[in-house]
Amino acid sequence: MAYGVTSMTRKGPSVAIAATILGIAFAGGNVAAGDQDRPGDYFAIQVVDRQSGRGVPLVELRTTNLIRYVTDSQGFIAFLEPGLMDREVFFVVESHGYEVPKDGFGYRGVRLRTTPGASAVIPIDRVNVAERLYRVTGQGIYRDSVLLGRPVPLKDPVLNGQVMGQDSVFTCLYRGRVFWMWGDTSKPSYPLGNFAMSGAVSDPPGRGGLDPAVGVDLEYFVGEDGFSRKMAPLKESGLVWLDGLLTVQDPQGNERMVAKFARLKGLTETLERGLMVFKDDTSTFEPLVRPGLEFLPYRNTGHAFPVQAAGRRYYYFTSPSPMGVRLRVPAQWDAVLDANQYEVFTALAAKDRSEPRWAKFGEVLASRGGDKPAAIEALEAEAKGVKVFDVESGREIVPHNGTLYFNAYRGRWIAVFGQLYGQSSALGEIWCAEADTPVGPWGYARKIMTHDKYSFYNPKHHPLFDQDGGRTIYLEGTYTWTFSGSEERATPRYDYNQIMYRLDLGDPRMVLPVPIYRVQGEQRYLPGSAVAEGDLWDRVESVGFCAVEPSRGGKDLIPVYAERQAEGGTRLTTEPREASARPLFLALPPSEPATKNESIVPLYEYRQDDSGRLRYSTQAQPDRAGWTRSERPLCRVWKAPAGPMLLDASASPAR
Repeated sequence: MAYGVTSMTRKGPSVAIAATILGIAFAGGNVAAGDQDRPGDYFAIQVVDRQSGRGVPLVELRTTNLIRYVTDSQGFIAFLEPGLMDREVFFVVESHGYEVPKDGFGYRGVRLRTTPGASAVIPIDRVNVAERLYRVTGQGIYRDSVLLGRPVPLKDPVLNGQVMGQDSVFTCLYRGRVFWMWGDTSKPSYPLGNFAMSGAVSDPPGRGGLDPAVGVDLEYFVGEDGFSRKMAPLKESGLVWLDGLLTVQDPQGNERMVAKFARLKGLTETLERGLMVFKDDTSTFEPLVRPGLEFLPYRNTGHAFPVQAAGRRYYYFTSPSPMGVRLRVPAQWDAVLDANQYEVFTALAAKDRSEPRWAKFGEVLASRGGDKPAAIEALEAEAKGVKVFDVESGREIVPHNGTLYFNAYRGRWIAVFGQLYGQSSALGEIWCAEADTPVGPWGYARKIMTHDKYSFYNPKHHPLFDQDGGRTIYLEGTYTWTFSGSEERATPRYDYNQIMYRLDLGDPRMVLPVPIYRVQGEQRYLPGSAVAEGDLWDRVESVGFCAVEPSRGGKDLIPVYAERQAEGGTRLTTEPREASARPLFLALPPSEPATKNESIVPLYEYRQDDSGRLRYSTQAQPDRAGWTRSERPLCRVWKAPAGPMLLDASASPAR
């Protein structure tokens, strides 16, 4: 993997050779009988999403004697099996996040007549919120479609750049084109491939590129042998990984692409860290800053994204994870090259160590006596306090890597990230959360896809592909058995490759509770949109609780209104005085739910005995003297996120 968790060859050359042999064995039932086969010789099977009608990739069909077939990126299988043609054959149908109904004996599958030249369609129900679209990298992306003579969208539909597998994607818009980078890359001719980054370019959608719903036509940087070549070659030995791609103008006014690099010995020992710059004349990255072992405040910078903050353009980084965005740098050449000008969102540099703020790394170093390794360790330890919870169950989620971008449809910052130690796999469940600012406050997330006993790590949202005003977003990740499954069940062709998904943020299942802030002065309760509209961020006291925005709606939710009181303060009510009143937020009814979610709690009204002023709290018992709690709760809401309230109110999206 390119950052966070590493894999390289995963178990070394001997196992890689064994994996190649196993891959051939697994694919045996899915290999053409010979060059003489024609489309009319095959029985065409297509698995389609019952909800969208499009073909579903990565669906496994298995015969009663355990021959495995896997659909290509258009959902096709070209079936040609001696002894099983022109007869009824039962296929078990399985796919991550999809399913077909069980029959009377509990089998999930279909029985088909395998007539050569004929075809069959199998509708499958999507359980995932996100929809699987196609494989981006690797051999045989449209293999079965080609065998069946069906049209395909890619120029190189079965082998591009001799890439068999690729790990963890990074992208950057550079000189009008999408620049793609991947980590470890395998090839057909030997188990060991390229371990110094691979690269490609593509045209953006609407500017010569394909609709992202259809695919991505990659133009690989290749060597003389046609294989995807090293993009970050160094004279010194070791593996080379890049992350944090960004573009800035150099002193001459030229657009330059810069990335953080790490050179490693094996999978655990880092030899050096620094910066590289892309050279257009050689189409490779070359060292730019080589300070030694330690360089930036966080050892992995993740993905860079542009932000406008306090009238200045910055790059923020998903470092140390998308739930803890605490690193940024001014979008200027001299700042990007100087570690001391990078800024961290921390309380370590403050004398009272209370509220986090942006501070230059040099300032943090000074507060730690100039000990850079100690400062880095302290920063990483501090960032581990951010908590995220499953909106359905209330269980805490341990985020892994992911991305963060502003979303125009939601008007908020959207994080797509993996989960460490999920229920279905150790590293294969993907979540989506949103926040009012890039640093938070984070609270609740929705699981959007799952991979049963299989990894799908380092997900990457592609904001350049957003459609429908940001309502439809596209994301991909690395699909591999490593860390979560077993080599014996590895999926041929798909394993250790990138798969694209699509997510509709307008799906009712994507409704998430947002923070309702307590605003100082008049004890008002406002969602982030109202705080921003009134320019009240500097008066936000805390997150009182979380609820659903009125525009989102949702099943079983009731409206809650705000009424200004003559004696000051705000009264919350479910019964407005006027029919035209607009709800402040939506909440759950006050009655206890049938299922237990410890994050959902009653919201009580408290009245001050002397003044009659009101306040609202999820505390079941009075926490202040002189206040009396209402007997019944007003409604039920979601708890405020645990830990410090993280806000970066000056941040806004930048192009």
